[in-house]
Amino acid sequence: MAGDYTFDEKAACDAPGRLEKILKAVIVIAFLVLAGKMVWLMGITPFRPLSRVDVSGYAGIPMEQVLATAGITALSSYFSVNTRQMEQALMTIPVIQSARVFRHFPDRLQIVLEDRRPVAAALVNSGGRTVPVLFDSEGVIFQIGGDSEALARLVVVSGLVIENPFPGMRLPAMFSPFFGQLERIGTYSPQLLSAVSEIRINPKPFSGFDLVLYPAHSRVRVRIHELNEDRLRYTLLMVDVLEAREPGIESIDFRSSMASYILRGASF
Repeated sequence: MAGDYTFDEKAACDAPGRLEKILKAVIVIAFLVLAGKMVWLMGITPFRPLSRVDVSGYAGIPMEQVLATAGITALSSYFSVNTRQMEQALMTIPVIQSARVFRHFPDRLQIVLEDRRPVAAALVNSGGRTVPVLFDSEGVIFQIGGDSEALARLVVVSGLVIENPFPGMRLPAMFSPFFGQLERIGTYSPQLLSAVSEIRINPKPFSGFDLVLYPAHSRVRVRIHELNEDRLRYTLLMVDVLEAREPGIESIDFRSSMASYILRGASF
């Protein structure tokens, strides 16, 4: 029976050849598909309108306002947007403290906003009426008006002369450390800051200013030259100690190494 088997040498040689042609065709097709995708991804998609814009960090601003301020339109693409200019434009919104814009290849944009957080309130005259304004840690007025519940949680700053306030108005740089300390104390020791109902700023004749504290639990007024967490804690403690010894104290001066006080009936 072995003698009846015929070996087809031509068929044996053609089989690998056909397989090789099929593999080459598959490779060529795969290469063309991949090349087409790369051309679409690298050369076309980045020039097409953005497919997605993600905004995070602050929910109080309408999406339409964010897009309009950033200059994003229906025709904006990955390559047409300028992230630096967008960040600068978004920073013009008074309630925004910082803005970061990121491009994600090939057609997505991410906007991360950080809102200004109130650290103090003040009552100012605007348009012939008294209105509350909110300050952030940099001494920027970012909101005029507000609900009474939110204002009740903030320390009131008085003594500032503010004419025609507007959102985005920034106080002189000398006040920035003061508002920065208010934020720090409010963040790490909120109960300590809540023990003060009002802080009055008293400008000095030539430069700088002193502070007058009005403790929430006492009628005693306290004058200090600067504010920080340790000083505020010590000051409030000494108010309790001195008031227990001398109930008639009206004001205490902590601006020097030796505290002095004035009894009621004398000028502060």
